[in-house]
Amino acid sequence: MSLAGAALLLALAGACAGGGTTARGPEATLRAYAAALEQGRADDAYALLSDEAKRTVSLETFRRMVAENRQDVRDIARALSQPASAPLVTATVVAPGGDRLTLLFEDGRWRVDGTGIDRYGQATPRQALEGFLRALERKRYDVIMRYVPDAEREGRSWAAWGEPVAGSAAAGAADAGADAAADVADAGPRGAGQDVALTAEKLRHYWEGDEKEEMARIVEAIKSALPTARIEETEDRAAMPYGAGGTVLFVREGGRWKIEDLR
Repeated sequence: MSLAGAALLLALAGACAGGGTTARGPEATLRAYAAALEQGRADDAYALLSDEAKRTVSLETFRRMVAENRQDVRDIARALSQPASAPLVTATVVAPGGDRLTLLFEDGRWRVDGTGIDRYGQATPRQALEGFLRALERKRYDVIMRYVPDAEREGRSWAAWGEPVAGSAAAGAADAGADAAADVADAGPRGAGQDVALTAEKLRHYWEGDEKEEMARIVEAIKSALPTARIEETEDRAAMPYGAGGTVLFVREGGRWKIEDLR
């Protein structure tokens, strides 16, 4: 399939997710779109795209794609005319605070998606980031620990979460308070194989300590970018760009998405 053909398929995805027309149900809309493509009726097919898809691809560009890639378009149309499963109709409601709630249209009724109950979910990178930001806003450092990858939790690498990875264990935890430093000293130096585990208290000290202003700046930049940001996933890794060159890195461990780095 050509790049233009792939673009057509992506445009259709926007149509199915966003709307297009209220006069037809999703299956009828899909059939109408496929028929218009197969018959070369670019304007009719374009009319069925969502507003978001139309902002991405102009009518003139869409017409050219259909005209220049007729075989690809016919292949897409035939594939769409025989979907493997019934379309899943969803709606997303955004609260004033930025929280998102997904609704599913099932058996002729709108129902609330169960994941909306989990305020600190990790099923997707976006859900993990939203949960992390919510926990940070509420200073729930015990909850934030869920989003810390195993290497950071176990003390093998703290760089992404503010703690140095070089030097002795006691030096690495000195800023976390006298009690934490004493505990680390008893555990022995890092070089002797005694790694320092990250704790909710050490995390709190970092986020509310000397780095507070810098971390607040990063968090605000992430919040501003999140509503429209694209998160690219590759197997168990994901990345979301934000601000002027910043990137949130994700890793999936045990089926749950965690935040590997924020900068």
